[in-house]
Amino acid sequence: MKGRNMFCLMKSRSLSDSSKAMGIRNGTKIRHHSKPISKLYFIFILLLLIFTPRVDSSWWYIGALGARVICDNIPGLVSKQRQLCQQHPDLMQSIGEGAKEWIRECQHQFRHHRWNCSTLDRDHTVFGRVMLRSSREAAFVYAISSAGVVYAITRACSQGELKICNCDSHKRGRENDERGTFDWGGCSDNINYGIKFAKAFVDARERMVKDARARMNLHNNRCGRMAVKRFMKLECKCHGVSGSCSLRTCWLAMSDFRRTGDYLRKKYNTAIEVTMNQIAADRDFKESSKNELVYIENSPDYCLMDPTAGSLGTAGRVCNKSSRGTDGCEVMCCGRGYDTMRVKRVNKCDCKFKWCCAVECSVCEEVVDVHTCKPHRRPDWLDIT
Repeated sequence: MKGRNMFCLMKSRSLSDSSKAMGIRNGTKIRHHSKPISKLYFIFILLLLIFTPRVDSSWWYIGALGARVICDNIPGLVSKQRQLCQQHPDLMQSIGEGAKEWIRECQHQFRHHRWNCSTLDRDHTVFGRVMLRSSREAAFVYAISSAGVVYAITRACSQGELKICNCDSHKRGRENDERGTFDWGGCSDNINYGIKFAKAFVDARERMVKDARARMNLHNNRCGRMAVKRFMKLECKCHGVSGSCSLRTCWLAMSDFRRTGDYLRKKYNTAIEVTMNQIAADRDFKESSKNELVYIENSPDYCLMDPTAGSLGTAGRVCNKSSRGTDGCEVMCCGRGYDTMRVKRVNKCDCKFKWCCAVECSVCEEVVDVHTCKPHRRPDWLDIT
């Protein structure tokens, strides 16, 4: 475990309490009542650092490994995850592809917001310190990542890429819908297996601890898994004379992952702020919010670069001068103003279909204004020496 990750862990798992136990006060010497007791405290803290899991989900980094997924080299996996990885290496390949997909979806959903789901290159935490805060953004990322695992595994099962699973063969017989009677057949997506494996793999880290953040993550993980199942759709093939569709064979298939992303994005907007006591003990709350994203801490404004909060700031971000929404220059630039640069763009235009079978286009140039947020200006008094 790297030193940086230990620091994150200590901050998220009550460093202050541990420090009090050891008698640490801003670098002052530790007053020992007895050497054996101090040694016990030291051993306790060392074991805490070694065996307590980090709050970031480093399995997300699988997407950056590509074909180089080797279980022992994936940083941050807990023992259960490493065991599943070793037992099912082909599943890890699918999860890696799924990780790329859900990260792209996250960035699509937040492309016009101050926080735009930015990832950090060659960083095992993928999103950096922003995920240490129990915020709406963390709630969304945990949900969309869990959904991405379900989607990737279910798709791989149905496409015959995995030895351990295939199509869902449980649906048999005849049923009715608004169009009439149909027979179950074809190849239904095995969503139940996808959910089962995603729950075992993704939730493994959170089940090792019992604090409020772990419970928050488990709740949002479940919301993500159920979001994929919510958009299962009926697909059918018609049979009969000249395709009359007097007989139909139907199966269940997943919808495009964009529908899941759109749904979870709306849940982000209506996410429920909870207290530690609520998320831990209130059964009525759990029942009423089981399909809602939950968070514990308010988000930073993401206006300025703040390494401690994981905020990259909005300096240099492109904004829309005429928009009053989150992509507008006033909101995106946090009132700092914006710079305007005139650029030349080359696009295809006047496209025509030519028989047979090609499309011919002209090349058109246009000059457009691009607006980018100004950087934060230091107060003048800070420059006075």
